[in-house]
Amino acid sequence: MTRRTVRIAMNGVTGRMGYRQHLVRSVLALREQGGLDLGDGTVLWPEPVLVGRREHALREIAGRHGLTEWSTDLDAVLADDTVDVYFDAQITSARVEAVRKAIAAGKHLYVEKPTATSLDGALELARLARDAGIKHGVVQDKIFLPGLLKLKRLVDGGFFGEILSVRGEFGYWVFEGDWQEAQRPSWNYRAEDGGGIVTDMFPHWEYVLHELFGRVTSVQALATTHVPRRWDEHGKPYSATADDAAYGVFQLEGGAVAQINSSWAVRVHRDELVEFQVDGTHGSAVAGLRGCRVQHRSATPKPVWNPDLPVTESFRDQWQEVPDNLAPGAEFDNGFKAQWELFLRHVVLDEPYAWDLLAGARGVQLAELGLRSSAEGRRLDVPELTL
Repeated sequence: MTRRTVRIAMNGVTGRMGYRQHLVRSVLALREQGGLDLGDGTVLWPEPVLVGRREHALREIAGRHGLTEWSTDLDAVLADDTVDVYFDAQITSARVEAVRKAIAAGKHLYVEKPTATSLDGALELARLARDAGIKHGVVQDKIFLPGLLKLKRLVDGGFFGEILSVRGEFGYWVFEGDWQEAQRPSWNYRAEDGGGIVTDMFPHWEYVLHELFGRVTSVQALATTHVPRRWDEHGKPYSATADDAAYGVFQLEGGAVAQINSSWAVRVHRDELVEFQVDGTHGSAVAGLRGCRVQHRSATPKPVWNPDLPVTESFRDQWQEVPDNLAPGAEFDNGFKAQWELFLRHVVLDEPYAWDLLAGARGVQLAELGLRSSAEGRRLDVPELTL
């Protein structure tokens, strides 16, 4: 086996998502398995170069994982000709400037979503990357989750017949930060810092709906701030200026309707933190992060509404679990890692890759239109994007 090293500047690894999912569970996990086997006698070895603003945090992370390269000087890292890829998981408001610099330096790009704070900014990045002739990808991790992979298998296999509707429930209670520490950073609740659940989650819903069921053609949304007062990482109270819940209705190409509730102010009474129910003429399915259950029309009971009698059987027990159907001994990999592998193969082998900066711009577009829909109180068309 020949080992080929790809050096990746990773900006934002001191944050929760950048550290846990991208550095530890993706890039370092690839190293722990001996690298990425390219299938031609070559193993790709990812070499992270940690980048950020907090020197002490970078030094601590590097020491914890036996890494030797880190820097607070992004310009110097981008000027290094041995760096192949720039990855960005920073706060959204800092992303556009850094990505512009990486494009100018000729680095391949892999970035978290949303790619920019506005559609104009997202499209600008996509055009710059195209004109620079570099490879670029956007994190769209949820379509690589086991539950949604099973759901896509059902869609591709024609299980549903005509798909009528999609209903999604996402969220959990994020503590206010006064008597119990919040699970999310305080900037998520400040609009001036790029926070808000629409900005965060509508890009996810765009690619999930687009990939599985069809392009979103219109959106009607209501965004609100249910918890207006929170406490930051230092225990200081602040006013939440960003939305913490959003209720959206999306018309899909082909006629299906999707309704998705997103909230950081809801207590969970579901099997998983996110669930999607798909109803079609031939069958229905409920998919979460890992599991997926189905009910075919031939096995659908005939419920009768009678509020005067107690329910005598569990509706959940009437559904069948979708099997993993993997090879013996195999298991589903981490969704972030699976997409990292595809992107690195795209960079090195030029294999096809659909989730680029234009795909990322579609997510920014849907979030922007969702906020506008809420502000104006009306349904808005979602134009198809081109560069």
